[in-house]
Amino acid sequence: MKYLDFISSKNQFYQLSAPFSLESGEVLIDVQVAYRTWGKLNANGDNGVLICHALTGSADADDWWGDLFGSGKVFDSDQDFIVCSNILGSCYGTTGATSINPNTGNIYGASFPRITIRDMVHLQAALLEYLEVKSLRLAIGGSLGGMQVLEWALLYPKKVRAIAPMASPGRHSAWSIGLSEAQRQAIYSDRNWQGGNYTTDIPPVQGLAVARMMAMITYRYWESFTNRFGRQQDESNQFAISSYLQYQGQKLIERFDANTYITLTHAMDSHDVSWNRKDYQSVLQSIKQPTLIISIDSDASNPSICNLEVCCLAGVNKTSISLISPETFSDALLNG
Repeated sequence: MKYLDFISSKNQFYQLSAPFSLESGEVLIDVQVAYRTWGKLNANGDNGVLICHALTGSADADDWWGDLFGSGKVFDSDQDFIVCSNILGSCYGTTGATSINPNTGNIYGASFPRITIRDMVHLQAALLEYLEVKSLRLAIGGSLGGMQVLEWALLYPKKVRAIAPMASPGRHSAWSIGLSEAQRQAIYSDRNWQGGNYTTDIPPVQGLAVARMMAMITYRYWESFTNRFGRQQDESNQFAISSYLQYQGQKLIERFDANTYITLTHAMDSHDVSWNRKDYQSVLQSIKQPTLIISIDSDASNPSICNLEVCCLAGVNKTSISLISPETFSDALLNG
Protein backbone atom coordinates (compact mmCIF):
# COMPACT_ATOMS: atom_id res chain seq x y z
CA MET A 1 0.00 0.00 0.00
CA LYS A 2 2.10 2.93 -1.28
CA TYR A 3 0.12 5.52 0.69
CA LEU A 4 1.82 4.28 3.84
CA ASP A 5 4.90 6.09 2.54
CA PHE A 6 3.13 9.35 3.36
CA ILE A 7 2.60 8.68 7.05
CA SER A 8 5.28 8.91 9.69
CA SER A 9 7.04 5.99 11.31
CA LYS A 10 5.51 7.16 14.61
CA ASN A 11 2.16 5.65 13.64
CA GLN A 12 0.98 2.65 15.60
CA PHE A 13 -1.50 0.05 14.42
CA TYR A 14 -4.38 -1.64 16.20
CA GLN A 15 -6.16 -4.60 14.67
CA LEU A 16 -9.63 -5.51 15.89
CA SER A 17 -9.95 -9.09 17.03
CA ALA A 18 -13.69 -9.20 16.32
CA PRO A 19 -15.61 -8.47 13.09
CA PHE A 20 -16.67 -4.83 12.72
CA SER A 21 -20.30 -4.25 11.80
CA LEU A 22 -21.22 -1.28 9.63
CA GLU A 23 -24.48 0.66 9.73
CA SER A 24 -25.27 -0.80 6.32
CA GLY A 25 -25.35 -4.28 7.82
CA GLU A 26 -22.14 -5.34 6.11
CA VAL A 27 -19.31 -6.69 8.22
CA LEU A 28 -15.57 -6.06 7.88
CA ILE A 29 -13.04 -8.49 9.29
CA ASP A 30 -9.43 -7.91 10.35
CA VAL A 31 -10.01 -4.16 10.53
CA GLN A 32 -6.84 -2.20 11.17
CA VAL A 33 -6.54 1.32 12.62
CA ALA A 34 -3.51 3.57 12.22
CA TYR A 35 -3.14 6.06 15.04
CA ARG A 36 -0.81 8.47 16.86
CA THR A 37 -0.67 9.49 20.51
CA TRP A 38 1.02 12.31 22.39
CA GLY A 39 1.39 12.58 26.16
CA LYS A 40 0.40 10.04 28.80
CA LEU A 41 -2.94 8.75 29.98
CA ASN A 42 -3.53 9.61 33.64
CA ALA A 43 -4.53 7.10 36.30
CA ASN A 44 -8.22 7.93 35.92
CA GLY A 45 -8.11 7.60 32.14
CA ASP A 46 -9.97 10.90 31.79
CA ASN A 47 -7.44 13.29 30.25
CA GLY A 48 -8.04 12.20 26.66
CA VAL A 49 -8.20 14.62 23.73
CA LEU A 50 -9.39 13.27 20.38
CA ILE A 51 -8.44 14.96 17.12
CA CYS A 52 -10.62 14.01 14.14
CA HIS A 53 -9.02 14.74 10.78
CA ALA A 54 -10.65 16.07 7.62
CA LEU A 55 -11.15 14.50 4.18
CA THR A 56 -7.56 13.96 3.02
CA GLY A 57 -5.86 13.98 6.42
CA SER A 58 -4.03 11.29 8.35
CA ALA A 59 -3.22 10.44 11.95
CA ASP A 60 -0.18 12.75 11.83
CA ALA A 61 -1.96 15.70 13.39
CA ASP A 62 1.30 17.35 14.40
CA ASP A 63 2.13 17.69 10.70
CA TRP A 64 -0.98 19.68 9.80
CA TRP A 65 -1.80 21.32 13.16
CA GLY A 66 1.76 21.64 14.41
CA ASP A 67 1.31 25.21 15.65
CA LEU A 68 -1.39 24.02 18.06
CA PHE A 69 0.92 21.49 19.76
CA GLY A 70 3.06 22.44 22.72
CA SER A 71 3.14 23.38 26.37
CA GLY A 72 0.26 25.71 27.21
CA LYS A 73 -1.28 25.31 23.75
CA VAL A 74 -4.47 23.58 22.60
CA PHE A 75 -2.76 20.20 22.40
CA ASP A 76 -0.56 20.08 25.49
CA SER A 77 1.05 16.67 25.92
CA ASP A 78 2.20 17.68 29.40
CA GLN A 79 -1.43 17.70 30.50
CA ASP A 80 -3.39 15.53 28.07
CA PHE A 81 -3.29 12.19 26.33
CA ILE A 82 -3.88 13.20 22.73
CA VAL A 83 -5.10 10.69 20.16
CA CYS A 84 -5.57 11.03 16.41
CA SER A 85 -6.51 8.02 14.30
CA ASN A 86 -6.74 7.66 10.57
CA ILE A 87 -10.44 7.26 9.85
CA LEU A 88 -12.18 4.17 8.52
CA GLY A 89 -12.16 4.25 4.71
CA SER A 90 -9.02 6.35 4.38
CA CYS A 91 -5.76 5.30 2.75
CA TYR A 92 -3.20 6.05 5.45
CA GLY A 93 -3.09 2.81 7.38
CA THR A 94 -6.70 2.23 8.44
CA THR A 95 -8.83 -0.27 6.54
CA GLY A 96 -10.24 1.23 3.36
CA ALA A 97 -10.40 0.84 -0.41
CA THR A 98 -6.60 0.51 -0.72
CA SER A 99 -6.46 -2.31 1.85
CA ILE A 100 -6.39 -6.02 1.12
CA ASN A 101 -9.78 -7.71 1.44
CA PRO A 102 -9.01 -10.77 3.61
CA ASN A 103 -11.88 -12.64 1.98
CA THR A 104 -10.37 -12.40 -1.51
CA GLY A 105 -6.69 -11.59 -1.04
CA ASN A 106 -7.12 -8.65 -3.42
CA ILE A 107 -7.34 -4.90 -2.85
CA TYR A 108 -10.89 -3.81 -2.00
CA GLY A 109 -10.93 -1.05 -4.61
CA ALA A 110 -14.47 -0.29 -5.75
CA SER A 111 -15.82 -3.21 -3.69
CA PHE A 112 -15.14 -1.45 -0.41
CA PRO A 113 -18.58 -0.99 1.19
CA ARG A 114 -20.34 2.31 1.78
CA ILE A 115 -19.52 3.62 5.23
CA THR A 116 -20.92 6.38 7.42
CA ILE A 117 -19.61 9.00 9.80
CA ARG A 118 -21.06 6.94 12.65
CA ASP A 119 -19.06 3.92 11.47
CA MET A 120 -15.92 6.05 11.73
CA VAL A 121 -16.81 7.15 15.25
CA HIS A 122 -17.62 3.63 16.43
CA LEU A 123 -14.20 2.49 15.20
CA GLN A 124 -12.54 5.38 17.03
CA ALA A 125 -14.44 4.35 20.16
CA ALA A 126 -13.07 0.81 19.82
CA LEU A 127 -9.55 2.23 19.59
CA LEU A 128 -10.04 4.40 22.68
CA GLU A 129 -11.31 1.40 24.60
CA TYR A 130 -8.18 -0.50 23.59
CA LEU A 131 -6.07 2.46 24.76
CA GLU A 132 -8.04 2.45 28.06
CA VAL A 133 -9.26 6.04 27.59
CA LYS A 134 -12.35 6.28 29.77
CA SER A 135 -13.37 9.83 28.84
CA LEU A 136 -12.35 12.70 26.60
CA ARG A 137 -11.75 16.20 27.84
CA LEU A 138 -12.26 17.38 24.26
CA ALA A 139 -13.12 16.07 20.80
CA ILE A 140 -12.08 18.47 18.04
CA GLY A 141 -12.01 18.41 14.25
CA GLY A 142 -12.76 20.31 11.06
CA SER A 143 -15.04 19.60 8.10
CA LEU A 144 -15.37 15.79 7.94
CA GLY A 145 -13.60 15.75 11.28
CA GLY A 146 -16.19 18.11 12.73
CA MET A 147 -18.98 15.80 11.57
CA GLN A 148 -17.33 13.06 13.61
CA VAL A 149 -17.09 15.39 16.59
CA LEU A 150 -20.84 16.08 16.52
CA GLU A 151 -21.50 12.36 16.36
CA TRP A 152 -19.20 11.79 19.32
CA ALA A 153 -21.39 14.13 21.37
CA LEU A 154 -24.51 12.22 20.34
CA LEU A 155 -23.29 8.61 20.28
CA TYR A 156 -21.09 8.74 23.37
CA PRO A 157 -22.38 11.65 25.47
CA LYS A 158 -20.94 10.23 28.71
CA LYS A 159 -17.48 9.83 27.20
CA VAL A 160 -16.84 13.32 25.84
CA ARG A 161 -16.97 16.42 28.05
CA ALA A 162 -16.56 19.17 25.43
CA ILE A 163 -16.54 19.44 21.64
CA ALA A 164 -15.15 21.80 19.02
CA PRO A 165 -16.53 21.21 15.49
CA MET A 166 -15.04 23.52 12.86
CA ALA A 167 -16.50 24.37 9.45
CA SER A 168 -18.85 21.44 9.97
CA PRO A 169 -22.62 21.22 9.42
CA GLY A 170 -24.87 18.64 11.03
CA ARG A 171 -25.73 17.55 7.50
CA HIS A 172 -24.74 18.59 4.02
CA SER A 173 -26.91 21.00 2.06
CA ALA A 174 -28.00 20.36 -1.52
CA TRP A 175 -25.25 22.83 -2.50
CA SER A 176 -22.53 20.78 -0.77
CA ILE A 177 -23.87 17.48 -2.11
CA GLY A 178 -23.88 18.94 -5.61
CA LEU A 179 -20.27 20.07 -5.27
CA SER A 180 -19.25 16.59 -4.11
CA GLU A 181 -21.11 14.94 -6.98
CA ALA A 182 -19.38 17.17 -9.53
CA GLN A 183 -16.03 16.16 -8.05
CA ARG A 184 -16.93 12.47 -8.19
CA GLN A 185 -18.06 12.80 -11.80
CA ALA A 186 -14.68 14.29 -12.67
CA ILE A 187 -13.07 11.12 -11.32
CA TYR A 188 -15.58 8.85 -13.07
CA SER A 189 -14.87 10.57 -16.40
CA ASP A 190 -11.17 9.74 -16.25
CA ARG A 191 -10.50 6.96 -18.77
CA ASN A 192 -8.35 5.19 -16.16
CA TRP A 193 -11.23 4.98 -13.69
CA GLN A 194 -12.36 1.60 -15.01
CA GLY A 195 -15.41 1.55 -12.77
CA GLY A 196 -13.14 1.95 -9.75
CA ASN A 197 -11.19 -1.19 -10.65
CA TYR A 198 -8.06 0.61 -11.80
CA THR A 199 -4.58 -0.69 -11.11
CA THR A 200 -2.25 0.97 -8.63
CA ASP A 201 0.21 1.84 -11.40
CA ILE A 202 -2.43 3.47 -13.66
CA PRO A 203 -4.85 5.32 -11.35
CA PRO A 204 -7.31 8.02 -12.53
CA VAL A 205 -4.99 10.85 -11.53
CA GLN A 206 -6.36 13.45 -13.93
CA GLY A 207 -9.89 13.02 -12.65
CA LEU A 208 -8.73 13.17 -9.03
CA ALA A 209 -6.67 16.29 -9.73
CA VAL A 210 -9.69 18.03 -11.26
CA ALA A 211 -11.83 17.00 -8.29
CA ARG A 212 -9.29 18.55 -5.95
CA MET A 213 -9.19 21.74 -8.00
CA MET A 214 -12.98 22.01 -7.74
CA ALA A 215 -12.79 21.46 -4.00
CA MET A 216 -10.08 24.07 -3.49
CA ILE A 217 -12.29 26.68 -5.14
CA THR A 218 -15.07 26.01 -2.64
CA TYR A 219 -12.80 26.26 0.40
CA ARG A 220 -12.54 30.03 -0.09
CA TYR A 221 -14.88 32.69 -1.39
CA TRP A 222 -14.27 34.89 -4.47
CA GLU A 223 -12.98 37.83 -2.44
CA SER A 224 -10.26 35.69 -0.89
CA PHE A 225 -9.03 34.57 -4.33
CA THR A 226 -9.25 38.14 -5.63
CA ASN A 227 -7.12 39.45 -2.79
CA ARG A 228 -4.58 36.67 -3.09
CA PHE A 229 -4.30 36.24 -6.86
CA GLY A 230 -6.20 38.94 -8.69
CA ARG A 231 -5.45 38.68 -12.39
CA GLN A 232 -1.74 38.08 -11.90
CA GLN A 233 0.06 35.96 -14.47
CA ASP A 234 3.26 33.94 -14.24
CA GLU A 235 6.21 33.89 -16.66
CA SER A 236 4.32 31.57 -19.01
CA ASN A 237 1.35 33.97 -19.12
CA GLN A 238 -0.78 31.60 -17.12
CA PHE A 239 -3.03 33.10 -14.48
CA ALA A 240 -1.67 32.68 -10.96
CA ILE A 241 -4.95 31.16 -9.79
CA SER A 242 -4.66 28.52 -12.55
CA SER A 243 -1.13 27.62 -11.47
CA TYR A 244 -2.27 27.42 -7.85
CA LEU A 245 -5.13 25.04 -8.60
CA GLN A 246 -2.97 22.83 -10.82
CA TYR A 247 -0.37 22.68 -8.06
CA GLN A 248 -3.00 21.64 -5.50
CA GLY A 249 -4.33 18.96 -7.83
CA GLN A 250 -0.84 17.60 -8.45
CA LYS A 251 -0.06 17.50 -4.73
CA LEU A 252 -3.14 15.42 -3.98
CA ILE A 253 -2.66 12.81 -6.72
CA GLU A 254 0.81 12.12 -5.38
CA ARG A 255 -0.54 11.15 -1.98
CA PHE A 256 -4.20 10.15 -2.18
CA ASP A 257 -6.39 7.46 -3.71
CA ALA A 258 -9.40 8.06 -5.97
CA ASN A 259 -11.59 5.28 -4.52
CA THR A 260 -10.87 6.68 -1.07
CA TYR A 261 -11.99 10.12 -2.22
CA ILE A 262 -15.23 8.61 -3.53
CA THR A 263 -15.81 6.65 -0.31
CA LEU A 264 -15.27 9.58 2.02
CA THR A 265 -17.25 12.17 0.03
CA HIS A 266 -20.20 9.75 -0.09
CA ALA A 267 -19.95 9.38 3.69
CA MET A 268 -20.02 13.14 4.12
CA ASP A 269 -23.00 13.61 1.78
CA SER A 270 -25.05 10.85 3.40
CA HIS A 271 -24.45 12.07 6.92
CA ASP A 272 -27.32 13.60 8.88
CA VAL A 273 -27.20 13.86 12.67
CA SER A 274 -30.98 13.46 12.76
CA TRP A 275 -31.06 10.18 10.78
CA ASN A 276 -32.84 7.47 12.79
CA ARG A 277 -33.20 9.89 15.68
CA LYS A 278 -35.57 12.82 16.15
CA ASP A 279 -35.97 15.93 14.02
CA TYR A 280 -32.83 17.90 13.18
CA GLN A 281 -33.49 20.75 15.61
CA SER A 282 -34.26 18.44 18.54
CA VAL A 283 -31.15 16.38 17.94
CA LEU A 284 -28.85 19.40 17.95
CA GLN A 285 -30.57 20.81 21.00
CA SER A 286 -29.93 17.51 22.79
CA ILE A 287 -26.17 18.16 22.75
CA LYS A 288 -25.28 18.92 26.37
CA GLN A 289 -21.52 19.35 26.18
CA PRO A 290 -19.89 22.81 26.20
CA THR A 291 -19.34 23.52 22.52
CA LEU A 292 -17.05 25.79 20.55
CA ILE A 293 -18.11 26.21 16.92
CA ILE A 294 -15.56 27.74 14.58
CA SER A 295 -16.70 28.88 11.15
CA ILE A 296 -14.51 30.13 8.31
CA ASP A 297 -16.32 33.11 6.87
CA SER A 298 -15.14 32.51 3.29
CA ASP A 299 -15.85 28.77 3.14
CA ALA A 300 -18.21 28.24 0.21
CA SER A 301 -18.43 24.49 0.84
CA ASN A 302 -19.77 24.89 4.37
CA PRO A 303 -20.95 28.51 4.58
CA SER A 304 -21.04 30.23 7.93
CA ILE A 305 -24.83 30.09 7.87
CA CYS A 306 -24.67 26.28 8.16
CA ASN A 307 -22.41 26.52 11.20
CA LEU A 308 -24.55 29.26 12.71
CA GLU A 309 -27.53 26.95 12.32
CA VAL A 310 -25.74 24.28 14.32
CA CYS A 311 -24.76 26.86 16.92
CA CYS A 312 -28.23 28.35 17.31
CA LEU A 313 -29.98 25.00 17.46
CA ALA A 314 -27.46 23.64 19.93
CA GLY A 315 -28.38 26.41 22.38
CA VAL A 316 -26.61 29.73 22.88
CA ASN A 317 -26.45 29.29 26.66
CA LYS A 318 -23.93 26.49 26.37
CA THR A 319 -22.32 27.25 23.05
CA SER A 320 -19.89 29.83 21.80
CA ILE A 321 -19.17 30.62 18.17
CA SER A 322 -16.17 32.11 16.49
CA LEU A 323 -16.05 33.48 12.97
CA ILE A 324 -12.53 33.70 11.61
CA SER A 325 -10.82 34.59 8.38
CA PRO A 326 -9.24 32.02 6.07
CA GLU A 327 -5.85 33.61 6.61
CA THR A 328 -6.13 32.80 10.32
CA PHE A 329 -7.04 29.15 10.17
CA SER A 330 -8.12 27.81 6.79
CA ASP A 331 -4.79 26.45 5.55
CA ALA A 332 -4.26 24.30 8.64
CA LEU A 333 -7.86 23.08 8.53
CA LEU A 334 -7.71 22.08 4.86
CA ASN A 335 -4.48 20.15 5.32
CA GLY A 336 -6.06 18.22 8.18
